[in-house]
This record gives sequence, structure tokens and C-alpha cells, in this order.
Amino acid sequence: MQFPFEPYRQDLFLEEEILKKSQVNYHWMNQRRTVRDIDSVPIPKEVIEQLLLSAGTAPSGAHKQPWTFCAISSQELKSQIREAAEQEEKESYQGRMSEEWLKDLAPLGTDWEKPFLTEAPWIVVVFRKAYDWDEKGNKTNTYYSQESVGIACGFLIDAIHHAGLATLTHTPSPMGFLTKILNRPDNERPFLLLPIGYPKLDAKVPVLKRKSLSEIAVFYE
Repeated sequence: MQFPFEPYRQDLFLEEEILKKSQVNYHWMNQRRTVRDIDSVPIPKEVIEQLLLSAGTAPSGAHKQPWTFCAISSQELKSQIREAAEQEEKESYQGRMSEEWLKDLAPLGTDWEKPFLTEAPWIVVVFRKAYDWDEKGNKTNTYYSQESVGIACGFLIDAIHHAGLATLTHTPSPMGFLTKILNRPDNERPFLLLPIGYPKLDAKVPVLKRKSLSEIAVFYE
């Protein structure tokens, strides 16, 4: 059955306004940083709900919306997740990662310890639906689920920054323990973990230089 269609409405701006808006957005997003020092100051559940609603506006293959956002404030669950994540990370840092990988990580000062998993007031674990079920319980396909969930995570990171909060992308590998701890169904695969909160007053981030436009883009005119 085809979706009903409706007229598309969006505010239209003059060329100068479009340029200004694009510049403002770039300068705002260029301030976004990965923050590992996250304060334990509580964040209202309503804020997290709005952030996840923003993430859920992302496009997806055949509009299947193949994502589940698990928002966790339970200290008990966060502690379980931290313990399991640090175990996997410790094994990675002490044997799974190549020498090149460890060398590339060294300037960032990261290690296997992940205190932000219990310090942040919320962590959101994003799951990708490899397949789904219809209302009759029949197994159905999802399309481009990897790409779709990746886009939704980008929307979520943007929303977190726009709200004045901090986060970082955490992908302990392997991540199967998240499925077990959160009791997720067989069709869901852990994709990404995002702690959310205010940055600590003494939070520091490495001084980084992002690639220039000429290094990331090619124009064909």
C-alpha cells in the first residue's frame, strides 16, 4: 500500500540568508568536540526524549526506521555496562589492537578505562535492526540498515550538541554484552554507545586540527 502524500512546506530564504545560515551552522558544529570528562549533574528525562525524537527524524531505507535507542539512567545498569566494556577494552588495548592502531591512539591519551560510562547521567545505546517483524509476526526485511542507523546517530550527536550537552562515540568491540545486559531481541545489533551530560568544569580536549575543505571535498563544476 502506498503512503499518502501531502504538499511539502519549508521556509524559503534569500541567497544571502542561506549563506549566513550555513556559515552559522558550520561555526557552531565546529565547536563540537568529543568529551570524555562528563559531569554527573542530572539531565531531565524529557531532554533525552526530545534528543531521541530528533534522531528518529533521520531518513531510512524504505522508511523502515531500523533503530532502537536504549536510554539508561539506572546506575546499576551503567555499572554493569562499564564493567563489561572495560573488560573488552582492556583485552583490546593489551592484545587485540595492532601496534599501528595503538600508535595512532597514543596522542589522544585514551586507555581501557571508561569512567564516563558511570559518571554520565545518561548513556544511550543505539541498536540496529537487522530485520523486523510485521503486525502479524512475520519476519520482514530492513534495507540499508547500517547506513540508516549511522545517519540517525549523526542526527543524535548534532541534537546533543545543539542542546548544549556533551557526548562521545564509544564502540567497545565486541559489543555483544550490551545485547545481553539490556535483554534486547535477536534482531537487534549493538551499533553505538553515547554517554550524555554536561562537560565537567575542568574538562579538557586535545588540540586538534580538522582537515580543510580542499582535503575533504572535490567540486565538479
